[in-house]
Amino acid sequence: MQIEHNVPLQPHNTFHIVARATTLLRVRSTEDLQALTADSAWRAAPTFVLGGGSNIVLTGDVKPLVLKIEIPGMRLVEETSRAWVVEAGAGESWHELVRWTLAQGYPGLENMALIPGTVGASPVQNIGAYGVELQDRFESLDAFDLHTGRTFTLNAAQCAFGYRDSVFKHTSAVDATSGLPAGLGLAGRAVITQVRFRLPKPWKPELSYLDLQKKTELTGITQPSAQQIFEWVCEIRRAKLPDPAVVGNAGSFFKNPTVTPEQCADIIARDPKVVHYHLADGTVKLAAGWLIDACGWRGKSIGQAGVYEKQALVLVNRGPLNGDPASGATGGEVMTLAKAIQTSVYERFGILLQPEPVVV
Repeated sequence: MQIEHNVPLQPHNTFHIVARATTLLRVRSTEDLQALTADSAWRAAPTFVLGGGSNIVLTGDVKPLVLKIEIPGMRLVEETSRAWVVEAGAGESWHELVRWTLAQGYPGLENMALIPGTVGASPVQNIGAYGVELQDRFESLDAFDLHTGRTFTLNAAQCAFGYRDSVFKHTSAVDATSGLPAGLGLAGRAVITQVRFRLPKPWKPELSYLDLQKKTELTGITQPSAQQIFEWVCEIRRAKLPDPAVVGNAGSFFKNPTVTPEQCADIIARDPKVVHYHLADGTVKLAAGWLIDACGWRGKSIGQAGVYEKQALVLVNRGPLNGDPASGATGGEVMTLAKAIQTSVYERFGILLQPEPVVV
């Protein structure tokens, strides 16, 4: 175990915000975490888990010990007549895992191509795109408990997946009588080390998303292969979303809100063009990007933080200027812009948008 000091974090967050980690440990195996909890100097230290940095907004230097997750590995662990079960280390790139599974002949993740971030972060956020969510392909995961120094395994039910949500985003309340954790919130406690995915046989294309339906109509390919869907999804995402390597961003900044049918009807009465989707549970999902666009935010900026011209759901870093890294957007500017957007949408539609990224 080797602790690094005063580490620049600009290369490790896709918003390219300038910040530093006071201390940082590169976690390349479970043994690194075991060494951390065995060391009395660091055992009780506050920690912050960092994967690909694609879902965070840094508002200053990070004081807790940063655990930079870099655990590698991708392999097939089981194949049956009903599924392939694939395992990947938490530090692997999510997109590279999708690419690798297709190259090996294990389809099922193609709709989630080009989602930025690491494999270990995917269950935390329950990532999803184009009709498929992580929970639809999830088998189990291994994690390390920073409080007990032990490893454990969770299945899908134990992860308590929700829309961009999981047990890893919540802390456990403490029972006032016993002083023990009440519930299974694992935020700040669990570090995911490996994730396993169940990819069903026979494979069936997921084409319910409107943009994919348009691709079938334009190309005339009504029975696309998994590789074809992968390529379509990459094309669609690249046309709509900025490349984080070129323009700093954290992808979709706000969650798509869900409302009751009555609330949706009220909004439609005032704004008939509102983009909405009826869900199986009877609620209605509204397109947050449309709501933001309707409030006139597309292309607007506060400081060096702006709303992307091609997709109002994405906030971007318009810097740096003249090659000076310090002249880019600050975390404060990003959050000021986000709060101004929330206010506008609430005042017009009565809906409070919830940010997706973690604010540090």
